[in-house]
Amino acid sequence: MGRKGVSLVGLWILSVAVVVCEGAGSKRNAYATMMYMGTPRDYEFYVATRVMLRSLRDLKVDADLVVIASIDVPLHWIQALEQEDGAKVMRVKNVNNPYRSQSGFDWRFKLTLNKLYAWKLVDYERVVMLDADNLFLHKTDELFQCGQFCAVFINPCIFHTGLFVLQPSLEVFDDMMHELEIGRSNPDGADQGFIGSYFPDLLDRPMFHPPPNGTKLDGSYRLPLGYQMDASYYYLRLRWSVPCGPNKVITFPGAPWLKPWYWWSWPVLPLGIQWHKQRLQTLGYGAEMPIVLIQAIFYIGIMAVARLARPNLSKLCYRREEKSIFCIQTGFKLIAIWSILAAYVVPFFLIPHTVHPLIGWSLYLLGAFSLSCIAVNAFLLPMLPVLVPWAGILGTLLVMAYPWYPDGVVRALSVFGYAFCCSPFLWVSFVKIMSSLHVSLEREAFLPRLGENASPSGFNKLY
Repeated sequence: MGRKGVSLVGLWILSVAVVVCEGAGSKRNAYATMMYMGTPRDYEFYVATRVMLRSLRDLKVDADLVVIASIDVPLHWIQALEQEDGAKVMRVKNVNNPYRSQSGFDWRFKLTLNKLYAWKLVDYERVVMLDADNLFLHKTDELFQCGQFCAVFINPCIFHTGLFVLQPSLEVFDDMMHELEIGRSNPDGADQGFIGSYFPDLLDRPMFHPPPNGTKLDGSYRLPLGYQMDASYYYLRLRWSVPCGPNKVITFPGAPWLKPWYWWSWPVLPLGIQWHKQRLQTLGYGAEMPIVLIQAIFYIGIMAVARLARPNLSKLCYRREEKSIFCIQTGFKLIAIWSILAAYVVPFFLIPHTVHPLIGWSLYLLGAFSLSCIAVNAFLLPMLPVLVPWAGILGTLLVMAYPWYPDGVVRALSVFGYAFCCSPFLWVSFVKIMSSLHVSLEREAFLPRLGENASPSGFNKLY
């Protein structure tokens, strides 16, 4: 073989090596999200971010997954994102928010300006920037064909920054930092207001339709609503009725404590269960299950002790003066009522926030039942009136979870009607509890006189 043939073979090998290296490296585009610390809900958003990344990976998107993480994000979280979720993590310093002192500023958004770091991802041609509360129904890689900036108008006049497309640019990033320094107008002090102010003319831009030949567009475009379907649209008809767009992404703006990953969001908000179905298929619930099992065993133990020992804590107190009997009786009534309220409130806050709704509500009902048993035995209360709220909560869940309502209005009226019908039973149970407490106090079942032997002769234990 001549020297010319050898050179051709060498060029061919070199070209193959280049192709292989390009295939093994970063992709041309990226889905990005951000993560920072400093709020009471950091762990919940960490879980939500991982579920979203896993769902994108399962959809086999043709793009890298990038997390813009502040430097104070725990190292084991970073390792899980990189090693288990296949994400590339970009560590950044928090962007100083100059709008913190303006009136009406919500401190939840203090660090959301970190989203501007997306413009520094210059290794990619296009980036789809995401909030953690997005639920992907289908693949959305055609978004990478959009222009330099594209976003969805959920509000008729204001685009939403929960999902937008951008072309990374250091010039744009530096200009944004300059605008922050000089105090560009920002109505909410967060990323939503700043980016909306930076791209004020997007409403007048044409609608994005991906070219069939796969080419990338230039300029700015409005994205169809189907790329950011507001969950509130669903609740009116209990189905999607968005006539335009691809219907590919659901977003959950609004009340921060009704995000879909919280176990109590379903059946209050029907779409919450879809997010948990996606988590079950991707991340799973292994992190929360040990705590759930410990709490379940604890509650079962409480019920066993209450049933077998039947302690009466009220007999540990004694009446010392006749003139104080009214205050003591009133105090015991208040303690009894607060004990019942605590039995229904305390379990709610002990359950891991991101557990599956069916597990969460089951554990809550078990906890409320077991703690109610303590109040029943400690204050000699009738069981049925104390458990009327328990039955009412269970019934409310069943009414809300009923799957065959024709629309959201009928569902809301059904819940309201059920609550209206339950209110007399709640009032009667309250009256019955107060009456039982009054009778017990009048009969001196509580508070035996100091020096009197309330127990039978030879019986020393407090029962």
